[in-house]
Amino acid sequence: MRFLGINAIFHDPAAALVVDGEVVAAAEEERFSRRKHGKRPVPFSAWELPERAAAWCLAQAGLRPEDLDGVAYSYDPELVRLDQESPAERGLDPLWEELRTTYARRAPAFLATALPGLDSARVRYVPHHVAHAASAGLAAPYRDSAVLVCDGRGEAVSHLAGHYQDGELTVLAAQRLPHSLGLMYEDVTAHLGFLRSCDEYKVMALAAYGEPRHLGELRELIYTTGDGGFRVEPVDWGGYAKALTGGDHAAEDRWTADHADLAASVQARLEEVLLELAAWLHDRTGERCLTMAGGVALNCVANTRLLDEGPFDAIWVQPAAGDAGTALGGALHLSHVHGEPVTPMTDIALGRGWTDEELAAWLTSARVPYRRPADLANAVAAELAADRIVAWFQGRSEYGPRALGHRSLLAHPGRAANAERLNAVKGREQFRPIAPMVLAERAHEIFDRGPLPSPYMLFVHDVRPEWRDRIPAVVHTDGTARVQTIDPGADPLLARLLEAFDARTGLPVVVNTSLNTAGRPMVDDPRDALECFGSAPVDVLVLGPYLVRRGEVFAS
Repeated sequence: MRFLGINAIFHDPAAALVVDGEVVAAAEEERFSRRKHGKRPVPFSAWELPERAAAWCLAQAGLRPEDLDGVAYSYDPELVRLDQESPAERGLDPLWEELRTTYARRAPAFLATALPGLDSARVRYVPHHVAHAASAGLAAPYRDSAVLVCDGRGEAVSHLAGHYQDGELTVLAAQRLPHSLGLMYEDVTAHLGFLRSCDEYKVMALAAYGEPRHLGELRELIYTTGDGGFRVEPVDWGGYAKALTGGDHAAEDRWTADHADLAASVQARLEEVLLELAAWLHDRTGERCLTMAGGVALNCVANTRLLDEGPFDAIWVQPAAGDAGTALGGALHLSHVHGEPVTPMTDIALGRGWTDEELAAWLTSARVPYRRPADLANAVAAELAADRIVAWFQGRSEYGPRALGHRSLLAHPGRAANAERLNAVKGREQFRPIAPMVLAERAHEIFDRGPLPSPYMLFVHDVRPEWRDRIPAVVHTDGTARVQTIDPGADPLLARLLEAFDARTGLPVVVNTSLNTAGRPMVDDPRDALECFGSAPVDVLVLGPYLVRRGEVFAS
């Protein structure tokens, strides 16, 4: 059976296709529209339908809209209508809630228009947090698991704690709005001068520079309630640090120790609350494995502490944990409801890809001189060993916010200046860390704490003291790194690249950060890659099997 999932209600519009219980395609609309997180200058953009992503998913599988057995829309307007409290009582704007509910009610008709041939009667509403939960509990490599979802908000709640057994979800707790860990973190993000619902990871990065000196006060305002839920009382963030305003990068040159201390305090309290929620959930389920989704699950520092200090033996986080992942979860949920056995998710390369011939045609059309090295991995290792920055474009694009070796910028980790250099290339704040990719079999030599292997870059690891001076570009100010491990069986080309770089430098590690510049979505298609290479100070572009050097671009 064939099920399409759609997210188009808050942000991160996306589509995902599940056929016979297996995920075959998934993509965010931003990769097609080039508007990061689906944002436009007007607020209605939050409800942008992922028309191009959905059409591509169907085309990838050779399907037409009329071939679908169902479409999951990851928001149920009936849960808003049935809620006993008014939007104002839940801390929400009544006008916006009315508009959002009206839009969601009409979504089946909108989708039938966007996908001609689709029967609007086949659109099914899946509650927002159930879709999040399914994206973790059904996609994880565990038959049974406890599941924890925390984000900004859904229809009327901001969190779900549940138990998956043989594919069936039992909801054990759900926190009603206005109490929300995700919205609390969004408030701090905006206060610190970053974009709400977009830049929360910058607060996590800034926290490493501060001390949690406000933790005691925040414990009085943000606390669990002993029944699987929590409370977030109104917080005067201005009492801790002056607000920074002025746009996307307002905080880059103006943040102070006060701002870093506020970030550290909020981050620490978030971690403590998650630990308490996890302890309650473990007591109720007795499971050894925890699966997680929702935007808060992208907080890799909190994930690591939860694994270190929490009661679960294993944690699996949905790589597309944000709202884009609800498209996948909705499709998986419908697949399970219809009796399809769901195949665990083993790869995030679910987006667009091109053949070697198509990539060569793009390069020829752009009049870019290129060559096809006999040993691509060794040729790129030589460029990296010579301290050149490489734009790396391989295979199908990643689903989710992390660049995992398909649309990446690569660099030498042994040059401390490369952290600043890459942040300058990307046009982002200099306090932001860059990440290492490492051969899975060598990871234990270099990194401590945190789960290994770690293929999705969703946890942090301590860099062993003897390695910190050897790979300074990827060591954050607190001595940690957000690691991606490479399995030769899953990604043989990247593994050969790491082996070749190790042979040249003695370092089985390469810097990996997303292939994009500030305010732009990750590169997705060849045109994006060529535009990025043409506009950013990148030395080498690797497009599939082809290599282009900067100095050769304008050769006759």
